[in-house]
Amino acid sequence: MAMMARFAFLSLVALLAACSSRAPAPAPVVQPQFTYNQPEGSPLADDVLIRAIGLVGTPYRWGGNTPDSGFDCSGLIGYVYRDAAGISLPRSTREMIVMRAPTVDINSLQSGDLVFFATGGGSQVSHAGIYVGEGRFVHAPRTGGTVRLDYLSNSYWSKAYLQAKRVIPQGNLAQNR
Repeated sequence: MAMMARFAFLSLVALLAACSSRAPAPAPVVQPQFTYNQPEGSPLADDVLIRAIGLVGTPYRWGGNTPDSGFDCSGLIGYVYRDAAGISLPRSTREMIVMRAPTVDINSLQSGDLVFFATGGGSQVSHAGIYVGEGRFVHAPRTGGTVRLDYLSNSYWSKAYLQAKRVIPQGNLAQNR
């Protein structure tokens, strides 16, 4: 019986000691590297945003440009803009970055803006995505992956960032007629 009492006492002491320990520290909050001003978007930009986010999880396929076949980065962008906004864009990222569209400062990004990256270093564009707001963009990153959301503030993407283009004109807001 003494052994049972000793075991009960030690169990009680261990339980009380566990209850008196400190709670784990909260996980640190990662702050974006940039300030993102997100003014009211246009209905067309909202359509692009919804369509792009709806494709998250679609498999990557080099040269792919439909949900059934999969997407590469420029195929994803072209499909989303054609399907959601009726806008035809060039097929490659190299053609997209030089198209006649306003260049946008990173601190002025709006949903629907195209973001461009030099993933091989230097200044040669090699990747692109669609900005969706709050410092995030949708893109088709690589073979074996899927369409996904990433943060521009991620060290990899912030180092590779080149510029952004606004494809949806500012004046393209819904009007009652």
